[in-house]
Amino acid sequence: MSSSLEALQKQIKSGHDLSSIVRTMKALAASSVLQYEKAVESLNDYYSTVEMGLSVVLASRQEQITLPSSANDGSVLLVIFGSDHGLAGRFNEQIVHFALEEYWSNGEDTGFPQKSMIACVGEQAYSRVRSGGYQVEENFHVPASIHAITAAVQSLLERIETWREQDGVQRVLLLYNRPLSGASYESHAETLLPVDLSSVLQRRMEWQSRSLPTYTMPAPQLLSALLRQYFFVSLYRAFAFSLAAENASRLAAMQAAEKNINERLDELISHYQQARQTAITEELLDIISGFKALRK
Repeated sequence: MSSSLEALQKQIKSGHDLSSIVRTMKALAASSVLQYEKAVESLNDYYSTVEMGLSVVLASRQEQITLPSSANDGSVLLVIFGSDHGLAGRFNEQIVHFALEEYWSNGEDTGFPQKSMIACVGEQAYSRVRSGGYQVEENFHVPASIHAITAAVQSLLERIETWREQDGVQRVLLLYNRPLSGASYESHAETLLPVDLSSVLQRRMEWQSRSLPTYTMPAPQLLSALLRQYFFVSLYRAFAFSLAAENASRLAAMQAAEKNINERLDELISHYQQARQTAITEELLDIISGFKALRK
């Protein structure tokens, strides 16, 4: 009986230690979700400003400046955003399934492109794509903080430019999870290249100010600068959205884990109390039996 009680005590201690770890991870995930969501909110205004600037330049110089609106030839680059660490629920499984199957069956495209290249962000997404039988050109690490996103975006932009020049990539598709209300999230696809001229020019039609927009820089130079900002902020938003969704998923997973641990602890404590009570009763019976034997 003593060995059984000792084993239960060890299990209860392990449960308390695990519960402490889960509470810490839950607190970190909750704080991370908040800061990444704030980053996304601040980026939305900047993204709209860049789009407005592009629409103004393109509308005024539409005959002289043209960009491809579609890319039927060349390779399609899929950039799949996952996580480096586990314990995030079905975060990685969902985005990999969406990127490789669901998007191509439900979207405008008729099927997974034959001429395709895949780049992953995060070890968890990378291992799942490889296990599905797909080749991954390169795997990028997930930024550990908001301040590290800028360097990650610059590195990814450089590789995309290299793939465009050397491998003929003409379409770049960003696939990531973005948070919804609470701890939920959804998978999303965004075309980085080619730039959708129709939607960009539509922003010019929604100009809110009574003042007419104008600029003094040469149009090609201004367009080049705005496009660099457009690509940068698009990738930055994808990183921030994915990180916010990852931490939201981890928060939900830790909440479920904490509930299960607490239920298991209650069960172990109940078993321990019953076993302890049984041991005390047996010891008292042994004492009474010995006392009676001495009196006889």
